[in-house]
Amino acid sequence: MPQLPKSEFLQALTALASERGISTDVVLEQLKAAMAAAYRREAREQGIELGEEELTAEVNSETGEAQIFRVTEKGKKEDVTPPGFSRIAAQTFRQIFRQKTREAEKEAVLSAFEERVGQLVSGVILRFDGQAARVDLGKAEAILPPEERIPGERLALSQRLTFLLKEIKEGPRGRDLVVSRSADEFVRRLFAREVPEIASSSVEIRLIARLPGVRTKIAVASRTSGVDPVGSCVGQKGVRVQAVINELGGEKIDVIPWTDDSTQLIAAALSPAKNVSVTIIDLKMKRAKVRVPQDQLPLAIGKEGQNVQLASRLADFSIDVEGLEEAQPTEPQEKEETKADKKVTKSQVQKEQEAQKAA
Repeated sequence: MPQLPKSEFLQALTALASERGISTDVVLEQLKAAMAAAYRREAREQGIELGEEELTAEVNSETGEAQIFRVTEKGKKEDVTPPGFSRIAAQTFRQIFRQKTREAEKEAVLSAFEERVGQLVSGVILRFDGQAARVDLGKAEAILPPEERIPGERLALSQRLTFLLKEIKEGPRGRDLVVSRSADEFVRRLFAREVPEIASSSVEIRLIARLPGVRTKIAVASRTSGVDPVGSCVGQKGVRVQAVINELGGEKIDVIPWTDDSTQLIAAALSPAKNVSVTIIDLKMKRAKVRVPQDQLPLAIGKEGQNVQLASRLADFSIDVEGLEEAQPTEPQEKEETKADKKVTKSQVQKEQEAQKAA
């Protein structure tokens, strides 16, 4: 590698490290590895067998001068630096260096995002890979798998959305950022963003159950005296909960007060059904029977059983719902007696009239 003036090499080294967001030491290490790999490739093309010897490269951090060394069996370092790298070697060096620099840059970005796992991030839909979507987060690209999408939600290219940074996992191309819009934690974080009382820990979301794209139920409790947990989450005229609903594309949300009384919790969890009567059948097996008026039965069960399903998940109980039979209306006894009296009176009048005619 041609020697560069000290100031020029250091300037290029610093600029590259700053641009990629990595340290100059990392850049130098990648440079050494690229130099060694370029030499190995050139040697193979020339039919030179290097054997099992260790090949290393050294780069002067001040001048940029590079040297290739081969460690012999006797442990001596032999300088095998060619008089000048060939065009192929130089091209190989550039390709490998760029690749390794990109890898180092990606690792640096992923390390920064590790601290944000579990938090909300904003991104733009970049492209689609089958049912999965690629999301541009600015400095990094994330994947939105099919199972992390809200069912029925339509996504468009260049659409900006909010996501939950769920995890960083190993993929076919290395580590990937995984984002989600269907996770329960996504709803929890949205409420923390919209409700200052949750962000300050004055109000806590104790329980959450969700059918993404359909309905979510949360049980909230106050940790500060005088703070209404349900009112805080709903907001004045429902503005806070509506902001979360809009972000979820219209998904319905029920906010109920948390209580350690299972009977009251189950009754509240079956909202919007009213006049709910709960009987705990087996506390150990967590089974409960619920009776509701016939006009409230559809609300308690919900479409395709979704409401009672969510209530069961929220309260952690198996819930059986049945409607109350309506009592049949009966005529008062006084009316029955009055009718009988009228019949008797009419009969007596007819007899008197017939007696008068006979006389």
